[in-house]
Amino acid sequence: MTTTTTVTVKAFSFLQEPVEGKIVIKSPNSISHQSIRLSVNGSVNLQVRGGSAGVIESFYGVIKPIQIVKKTIQVRSSGRIPPGTTEIPFSVNLRESGESIAEKFYETFHGTNINIQYLLTVDIPRGYLHKPLSATMEFIIESGRVDLPERPLPPEMVIFYITQDTQRHPLLPEIKSGGFRVTGKLATQCSLQDPLSGELTVEASSVPITSIDIHLLRVESIIVGERIVTEISLIQSTQVNYYPFMQQL
Repeated sequence: MTTTTTVTVKAFSFLQEPVEGKIVIKSPNSISHQSIRLSVNGSVNLQVRGGSAGVIESFYGVIKPIQIVKKTIQVRSSGRIPPGTTEIPFSVNLRESGESIAEKFYETFHGTNINIQYLLTVDIPRGYLHKPLSATMEFIIESGRVDLPERPLPPEMVIFYITQDTQRHPLLPEIKSGGFRVTGKLATQCSLQDPLSGELTVEASSVPITSIDIHLLRVESIIVGERIVTEISLIQSTQVNYYPFMQQL
């Protein structure tokens, strides 16, 4: 007999909705069980990937995982499941009434060194003579737009500039002597569902410019004692074509 158990849930904004989904049990024969339990686990962990260890990775084993949520509910008591496909809906509230979510919950995050993950596990014990059934899957926690700080209209923009004096890496002699100046502005608040918006203007350059690269970086930080350890990694790189007769992009 081949029996498979799968769990499906929908992504949701946790401040507005409970975790909702269904347990799908497929079996050619009827199944007797002692109970059907659903567990929710969420935690923050450091993770070590292949390659050379970074600054944050050097603290792996020192920083213990942070438990965000851990609870188990009984979806059904003992009984029997008929042959074929059986779907059992469920709904789980991650927070209790009056609990401060802002101090406890974090959005799902899979970074280079830091991992914030929420898992659903279904356990169906069947007694000593039968192998228990189990399935685990990840669900996504994300904040809804209504929970973001109210941003002014139009969106608040930060003005920046780039010159030869702001660069920390070595420059070609002709660039260092002739100089350049790039100015722009960027929106400081943005939903993950919206694009990043801003402006970039090349005001002057002593050498020809053929293209401009815009990098999106991920910044991960942990607190170790009285220190804040930070690592930066590249997420996305976009090249913007530049034409001499067009100064504003």
